[in-house]
Amino acid sequence: MSRLKLFVLGIAIFSMNIASSQALIEQEEKPHIDVVGTAVKEIVPDEIYLSIIIKERYEGKGKIDVESQEIQLKNSLKEMGINLNNFYLSDVNADLVRIKWRSKDLLSQKDYTLKVDGATAVGKVFIQLDKLKIYDASIWKVYHSKMDSLIKETNITAIKAAKEKADYLLRALDEQTGKVIWVNDSGASVAPVLYVNSNERLDLSFGKFKNDDLQFQKIKISACIQVKFQIK
Repeated sequence: MSRLKLFVLGIAIFSMNIASSQALIEQEEKPHIDVVGTAVKEIVPDEIYLSIIIKERYEGKGKIDVESQEIQLKNSLKEMGINLNNFYLSDVNADLVRIKWRSKDLLSQKDYTLKVDGATAVGKVFIQLDKLKIYDASIWKVYHSKMDSLIKETNITAIKAAKEKADYLLRALDEQTGKVIWVNDSGASVAPVLYVNSNERLDLSFGKFKNDDLQFQKIKISACIQVKFQIK
């Protein structure tokens, strides 16, 4: 390509950039309104994840190994109607299990995760754990199986709230909401909070746990979306 053609092409690109910048400036100079739409959705968690640690222990002179306790717990879970696919070895313990195959005395515990579908099921599991003398258990995560779609719904509600806010503010000025100039989504936040025994650590020892002690606060999804509208 000759120098002349390159020069002409450069002038054309430069002119296009100027035109684009001018159009953007003119758009920004048009009357506009910035509003923020918010929305909050509260949902009851339908997935509760329990951390259960089974340890070898002695009763009298006899040792009760991890495997026999695991079998007892699995049988109890089956009787409760819990799918054993939801009871699995935690990833942090996988390497230790492989070592166990080579040295019987090396591993004295296994860490498991159990997923159940509500507070009632959690209470039944804890009562059964107490009966089996498996006391090292806790609730480490609550979630909802349709979280992605619920977040989308909350975002949609927030952006509709922004439009509604712009409409009633401009109506007060005898103006109308125009086209959207830009949208800024700060991202939805999810805040699950767990209450157990009045915010104290769950005590499984000595048969203290009662099924009605466990309560879950609803998971709160919050969305905040900023929208800039033209004013007609």
